[in-house]
Amino acid sequence: MALSSSKRKAFLLEAGSGIGHSRGMGGVLQRMFGKAGRGVFAALDLVLPERCPVCGTPVQGGAGSALCSQCFSDLHFSYPPVCDRCGASLLGGACSCPSAGAIARRRFALVYGGVATDLILKLKHGDRPDIANRLAVWMARAGGDVIAEADLLVPVPIHWTRLLSRQYNQAAELTRRLAALTGKPWDARALKRLRATPPQGHLGGAARRANVARAFAARSGLDVAGLAVVVIDDVVTTGATAEACAKVLRASGAASVDLLTAAAVLSDCPRT
Repeated sequence: MALSSSKRKAFLLEAGSGIGHSRGMGGVLQRMFGKAGRGVFAALDLVLPERCPVCGTPVQGGAGSALCSQCFSDLHFSYPPVCDRCGASLLGGACSCPSAGAIARRRFALVYGGVATDLILKLKHGDRPDIANRLAVWMARAGGDVIAEADLLVPVPIHWTRLLSRQYNQAAELTRRLAALTGKPWDARALKRLRATPPQGHLGGAARRANVARAFAARSGLDVAGLAVVVIDDVVTTGATAEACAKVLRASGAASVDLLTAAAVLSDCPRT
């Protein structure tokens, strides 16, 4: 299947350097051809200037999927210490969250809303897999403690029909980049989605749990016995999807399952 123009540009951006700080094919040319490569690199910057993925403002000297200062200032990061059960920062007060069920700890990088929402939607539906570069860097910082103790990173799977239309799984893109950043092993095929569940955007907690009930299964022969697993996804709302994945992994023998997402919806988080 042919790649779209944005995917081709994303490939060029990723080809030049490491995860999270891509500078495109120009980086390859610099290493291969020295000063001549730098000249071509400068020309590429003029033809394909780096732009903020949210508003399109040119970003001078930015890295792949870098944000402009205005959009960056709209982001709300999760700062430690955080509640293990919901991942929310405890700087504003203590949480009174209920038990997280099969998920031991939750971590996220951004509070969902505003620019964070734009980033997630562009990654998920806007043909911008390169945005995973930037998000993965923030996720590695926010989830440093759970990743340090992890034996395996596992993305939330999408159904094959959705993968066919989207051409990539946004959770797998985040996981692949996190693995490259942290050196942790990952398995894109550890879990499989048995059915194409309807979109959950407007569903409440109970409806979401019913929607994903028995929607996931472990790959035949999957061996996670005794492993500390971290489930990776783009955004967590009620946690129903991640919880369903965690139950499958625990039933397959995982010693513990944590959750790390790029963003989280905190509107339903109880505070004391």
